[in-house]
Amino acid sequence: MTGSEEQPDLRVLAMVPSIYGVSPGERFRIEQWEPRLRDEGITITYAPFESTRLHEMLHTPGHVLAKSREIGRALVRRAQGIPTVHNFDLVYLYREAALVGPAVFERWIARSGRPFVFDFDDAVFLTYRSPANGMLMRLKMPGKTATTCRLANHVMVGNSYLASYANRFNPRVTIVPTAIDLTRHVPHRTTADEGKPVIGWTGSHSTLQHLDIVRPALQALAATRPFTLRVVGTSSYSVPGVDVDARPWAEQTEIADLLGIDIGIMPLPDDPWTRGKCALKALQYMALEIPAVSSPVGVTTEFVRDGENGFLARNEEEWVDRVTRLLDSAALRQRLGKAGRVTVAEQFDGAIHAGRVADIFRSVVRPMARPGRS
Repeated sequence: MTGSEEQPDLRVLAMVPSIYGVSPGERFRIEQWEPRLRDEGITITYAPFESTRLHEMLHTPGHVLAKSREIGRALVRRAQGIPTVHNFDLVYLYREAALVGPAVFERWIARSGRPFVFDFDDAVFLTYRSPANGMLMRLKMPGKTATTCRLANHVMVGNSYLASYANRFNPRVTIVPTAIDLTRHVPHRTTADEGKPVIGWTGSHSTLQHLDIVRPALQALAATRPFTLRVVGTSSYSVPGVDVDARPWAEQTEIADLLGIDIGIMPLPDDPWTRGKCALKALQYMALEIPAVSSPVGVTTEFVRDGENGFLARNEEEWVDRVTRLLDSAALRQRLGKAGRVTVAEQFDGAIHAGRVADIFRSVVRPMARPGRS
C-alpha cells in the first residue's frame, strides 16, 4: 500500500443511514476506518439519512404518523444533498441512500458522474421484519440492492455469502470483513472469577429476539450453576429463574460492559437473513479474550474452531454442555479466550483492513472525475 505522501488526497462523501456513533454497522464498516484513512490522505464527510429525532423514534415501537413525517423530512434532506456529490472525489454508500423506497437516490448518484463504492454487511436484499418498525420494513424495497450493485463502481461486502449475491450483478466485488480495532479492544480482565460468573450478550433492539433462542438453555443452566446474565443493548430483559443484568448500550461504556463478561454468547437462527451476518458479537468477545459460544450460522463457521478458539452450539443440549464446561473451568475460559484473540489479530485486525478500504477507494477514482482538478 502506498503512503499518502505519494498519493493525491481524496475527499469522500459517506452516505449512511444513521447518525454518527450509534449504529454498529456504520461504526465498524466506516467510522472506525476514519483515522487510518485520514493518515492515507482520505477525508470522510458524513451525510446521514436519519436525524437525531428520527433515530430515536425508529428504536421505539408505534408512532407511525410521527415516524412518517420524519422520514418525509429525511427524504427531502437527502434530495437536497445529492448535488453536493460534485464537491467530492467519490461517494461511499453504506447499505442504502434512504431507509424507504426504490433506488432513486442511488441512480442520481450514478448519473452525477462521481464514482461510488457500495458497502453492505447484512442480507439487505431480503425482506426483514423489524420488531419496532414492521410498517417501515414494508417500504424498504430490498430489491433495490441489486440495482445499487449494478450501478456501483465497486462493491464491498462483509462475507462470502453476501459476495455470492453481489457478484450476480457486478464483477468488482471485494470481501472486507467486519474488523475490530485492537487498540480499543484490549483485554483487561478484572472481574473474572470474582463472585458469580457472568454470561454476556450484546446487541441491538432488533437482534434481541435472537437471545430468546437460548432461554430454555439458560434456565436449565440456572437450575444447576450460579451465574448472572448480562444483556447489553436494552434496559429491560427478563428470563424466569435467571439473574439478569440488563443495561442500555453506550459507546462510552461498551468496552467496560463487555470486560465484565466471562462468557460471551451469540445465538442465531439459521435462515437466509442471519447467514448474511458478519458475527460482530463473537469477534468483539474474542478480541477481548472472552470465550465465545456461537450458533454455527454463516461466517461464524469460517473462523470459530469448536473447542480450539471458541465453541459452536447447534441445539439446547449443546448450549447447556458448552456453557457448563466454561462455567466450571476458568482455565478453559482463559485458553479459548486467548486463542480467540489470536484469531481476530490474524484475520480481523482493523489496521490491516483499513488499508484495503483505502486501496478500493483509490481504485475507483479516475483523474477526470476529480472535482476542481485538471
